[in-house]
Amino acid sequence: MKAAELGANTFQIFSASPRMWRAGEPDPLEIRKLAAARERFDLTPLVIHDNYLINLAAEDPRIRAMSIEAFRNEVRRALAIGAEYLVAHPGSYGGQGLERGICALVESLREAVHGLKMKRLMLLIENTAGGGTKLGGCFEELRAMRELAANYAEVEIGFCLDTAHLLASGYDVASEEGLRDTVRSASRILGIENVRVIHANDSKTPLGSHVDRHQHIGEGFIGLEGFRRILRHPKLRTKPFILETPRDREGDDRRNMETLKTLCRKRFTTTKPSN
Repeated sequence: MKAAELGANTFQIFSASPRMWRAGEPDPLEIRKLAAARERFDLTPLVIHDNYLINLAAEDPRIRAMSIEAFRNEVRRALAIGAEYLVAHPGSYGGQGLERGICALVESLREAVHGLKMKRLMLLIENTAGGGTKLGGCFEELRAMRELAANYAEVEIGFCLDTAHLLASGYDVASEEGLRDTVRSASRILGIENVRVIHANDSKTPLGSHVDRHQHIGEGFIGLEGFRRILRHPKLRTKPFILETPRDREGDDRRNMETLKTLCRKRFTTTKPSN
C-alpha cells in the first residue's frame, strides 16, 4: 500500500468521497485487506478525515441535519474499518454567534453518535485558521467543545493540531519562542496528552492571516528550521505526524516525507518564503 511504499508508519484516509453527501458502505473484503496490510507493515494509528461538506455547527437546519447524518455515517465507516481516530473540522457558526455555534456542534455530535458503540474510536477536533465565523481558531474554543461534549455526547474527544492552521490563526510555531509559547498554551488549555495527531503542513500565508493554504514542507512561512523544532520538541516528537501537503508534481508526497525524516536528524538554516 502507498503509505508503506513511502516509508510511513501511520496514515490518513477518506472513507468515501470528501465532497459528496452520499457514500456507500465499505467493502468487507477491502476492510480485511486493509487490516492485513496494517498488521504486515505495522501502520498505526489509522486516521480518517471526515467529509469537507460537513458542518455540525451550521445555522441552517437543513445543512445541519445533512451534516449529522453524514457524520454518523463517517463514524459507522470508521468503526467498520477499525480506525483509531476520526478527524473533524468544527465548522462555521454563521449568524447565530460563537456560544450557540459551539452548543450546536456538541448537540450535533450527540445526535450523530447516539446508540453507536464507539469501541476504541476517538473523535479528534481539528484546529482551524480561524477568521470570520469559523470555529476552532483558538485553543479556548477547542477546549470548550471538549468540555461541553463530555457532559452531553457519548464520544471520547481529543484534538488534531494542524501546523499551517496554527500559524494562520496566530500561533507563531515558526519561531523558537513562538513554538515554546504555543506548546505551553496547548499543554495548559488542551492538555498535551489530548493532542493525538499533528497535521504537518507548511503555510502559504503568514502568521495571523486566517487564510488556510497548505504548502510543501520548508517552502512556506514555517520553514525548514521551524519544522525541525516542531519535530524535535520533547512534547511533540512522539505524536503521529500526517502530511496534507499539495501534490503539484509526481513524487511530492515522497519528497515531503523525506524532508520530514531528514529534519528529524539534521539542523538546517532558517529559510523564509519570498513574498
